[in-house]
Amino acid sequence: MINKDIKTFEIVVGDITEEDTVCIVNAANTTLLGGGGVDGAIHRAAGPGLLEECRSLNGCETGKAKITKGYLLKAKYVIHTPGPVWRGGSNKEDMLLKSSYLSCLELAERYRIESIAFPSISTGVYGYPVEKAAPVAVSTILDFLKHSIYVKYVKMVCFRESIKKIYDEALNDCKLREQTENG
Repeated sequence: MINKDIKTFEIVVGDITEEDTVCIVNAANTTLLGGGGVDGAIHRAAGPGLLEECRSLNGCETGKAKITKGYLLKAKYVIHTPGPVWRGGSNKEDMLLKSSYLSCLELAERYRIESIAFPSISTGVYGYPVEKAAPVAVSTILDFLKHSIYVKYVKMVCFRESIKKIYDEALNDCKLREQTENG
């Protein structure tokens, strides 16, 4: 169970549709109507009620987030965020990716959600290089946890061990940087 006084960030290999956090994040497209990869898997696992609710949301801008019920998932909620498509790195991709993570975390805070699981946003069919995405994701999550009131536990759910290793390296780099900055 979650210790109310400790904030935790964990990186694991797994299937996000099986997570038992209060909320999972869907790396959605802007229509929110399902697609491939994580998006399709979440829609299939949640059942038709998710698609029906998503139809009522009128899509979502890249870098923003919207919340729905979890339906047949273990998670009570799904937060949907369209991450950026990789176009070489000079089209504000880092800013938009950070905004996707931050929008999800802010929405979770607003709904008083204590635990949330993220996939590696934009690194699948959207082509964002994992080596570039991981530091953005990890630093955004760690910075947010320093000030969150309700969000206590964040999990990064990687589809493969090779992706987890990249996120582990980004976490170690963030911790080293913070130690250096704090003397």
